[in-house]
Amino acid sequence: MYPVLPRTPISTFMSRAHKRVSSSVFDSSPGMMMYEFRWKVELLDPAILGTQNVLNACLKAKVEKIVVVSSVSAVTASPEWPSDMELDESCWTDIEYAKSIQHWYGVSKTTAELEALSFAKQHDLKVITICPSIVIGPMLQSTINVTSLLLLSYMKEEGRTVGDTMRNLRRPYTDVRDLSEAILLLYENPLSDGRYICCAYSIRTEEFVAKMKNLFPGYNYPKIFTENSGYNPFNSKKLLELGWNYRPLEETIIDTVKNYEETGLLEKGKPFPSPIRF
Repeated sequence: MYPVLPRTPISTFMSRAHKRVSSSVFDSSPGMMMYEFRWKVELLDPAILGTQNVLNACLKAKVEKIVVVSSVSAVTASPEWPSDMELDESCWTDIEYAKSIQHWYGVSKTTAELEALSFAKQHDLKVITICPSIVIGPMLQSTINVTSLLLLSYMKEEGRTVGDTMRNLRRPYTDVRDLSEAILLLYENPLSDGRYICCAYSIRTEEFVAKMKNLFPGYNYPKIFTENSGYNPFNSKKLLELGWNYRPLEETIIDTVKNYEETGLLEKGKPFPSPIRF
């Protein structure tokens, strides 16, 4: 059994919760899109404090292994990285550059991951970090998350900034179920060590939408695609060599859209469930 703890900034609760625990898996940052002056309060402070609280609790409880869920946002904002080279575990977001482009989530994730690795080195803890790409797939929670909103915007015009038009960005995707398997693999495999990229597919918006349209025709998909830009492809070789695998993208799309239909997110006339636009 794997007990699940609620998010909390309270260090004493974390200490009690980690008694008699041999390993710990935690997500160090709130997941949100934040482009305003409160980024430090909303993102950075919780990321650092949360990381410190969990790691201190693990240290006191003599936890054997800690898996920190970081993000490819701690990888991508690296202007010096060659444009024709895959992104791997050696690539780190340049924090000052990320601040200059107001990529606050990337700042928080990078800072939290570095804090975890520094703490581990200082206290001789075994810390593994995993950097997932955009996580998609069927939802268990009742509140829709940002990455699920992205896929919903492919099917509902109300979620798009400019009607029938979307940027043809190359984006990295991973099914939430495959990410869960990757985290458990790192947790259970004694050979896991260091940092891992977790990305199944790097695909442009137009190609992704074409797959969705082929499987689920009849929805309001974008028709015009602009700006052939986006992230370099990601290299998940290290995780794959440890034994990770991922399902076909078509399976993820089918299960995700069926989930959206079952939860009423695709009902005609129903407003887009967020002020965020893509």
